Amino acid sequence: MKYRLKKHNSRLKGTITLESSKSESNRALIINALADGDHSNIHNLSNARDTQTMLKLLSQKDGMYDVKDAGTTMRFLTAYLAIKGKDATITGTERMKNRPIGPLVDALRSIGAKIEYLGKDGYPPLKIHGIEGQLSNKISIPGNISSQYISALLMIAPCLPHGLTLELTTEIFSRPYIEMTLSLMESFGVKASWKENSISIAPQSYQPVNYTIEGDWSGASYWYSFVSLAPEESSLVLPTLRKNSTQGDIAIANIMAKMGVSSVFENNGVLLQKVEAAKKSLSLDFRDCPDLAQTVMVSAAVNGISLEMTGLDSLKIKETDRILAMQNELAKLGAKLTEDVDLWRLIPSTNLQEGIEVDVYEDHRMAMAFAPLCQLMDVTINDPDVVQKSYPGFWDEVRELGVHIETVSS
Repeated sequence: MKYRLKKHNSRLKGTITLESSKSESNRALIINALADGDHSNIHNLSNARDTQTMLKLLSQKDGMYDVKDAGTTMRFLTAYLAIKGKDATITGTERMKNRPIGPLVDALRSIGAKIEYLGKDGYPPLKIHGIEGQLSNKISIPGNISSQYISALLMIAPCLPHGLTLELTTEIFSRPYIEMTLSLMESFGVKASWKENSISIAPQSYQPVNYTIEGDWSGASYWYSFVSLAPEESSLVLPTLRKNSTQGDIAIANIMAKMGVSSVFENNGVLLQKVEAAKKSLSLDFRDCPDLAQTVMVSAAVNGISLEMTGLDSLKIKETDRILAMQNELAKLGAKLTEDVDLWRLIPSTNLQEGIEVDVYEDHRMAMAFAPLCQLMDVTINDPDVVQKSYPGFWDEVRELGVHIETVSS
């Protein structure tokens, strides 16, 4: 199935129903389970498939844990099952079996976990036998790998008999996600000490609490892009977002301020307004917010904004190789994405097409990043249901803006 979004090119006005933060939801669910709390204590949980998968699997007692395509669920549950001492198998889709998990398994083994690879070394599926006795209370791990490995270890740290100290051996990427994890842990009664590249957590007990999940700043990014491509005087209201959010993707507000969208925080939400773009070339570092990169690239490509980007290394091991996917799809717009070691350059389009058909590579963010192009042209999105992973109501919200969406048989 395909969706054809007809060219809209009309002023935007309205209020968007955002999904709740998937990142915050999944962390809160793991911590709440470690606190032996009831999941009904967690309010405004995300409806995203990843979160609903996590919720379902945490209610299991043993056996096979199939995370499907949810990377966060795979990493967090691996550590959770190790600390719970469960004899369990954890697996996922074929793509998940090609996403690395070796650094997390090595770290868990170093503190006493017994974990076997059931296929290729360094990759799921895994057989987890748990931690029979803590061998060490210190782990050295690179800070520039997936922050999900680090968060998974931090969340189980207070449950270990001797606690845990993480020594981050390199420059730290995705720092806001680590800060989010520690903030949530503190909300459930656990204290941590972070000095330079060392995070220490003593043995402690989580306390069940009532906790309300914030709106998703990753999901908000697509509406920033819609406004950036809309006519003047367009505006959208995004409720349930906090100005002091711990989500790294709040960075979209500062990025889009230079690309033609202002943010006004008011009454537990933010008002987006179309303004004149401040820059025609930008240097952006995505190490703390890699999930924003695709959306920003698409908006820049058709707004005539050149980009120099760093911090995109992790995009190659996401749901797909997002660098390659973006190179392929941006070329359809007449834009170019080049790579030189750890620097990426986007050369914007100088001759926009009348329409574009986008392949999404089984990646939810590809579909949503390219959808705002309907403000300028007809856009066909292949496999539109891929958005169920993080934002099930996305297409309903697009329709609410007045965009006509046709269903096309494959």
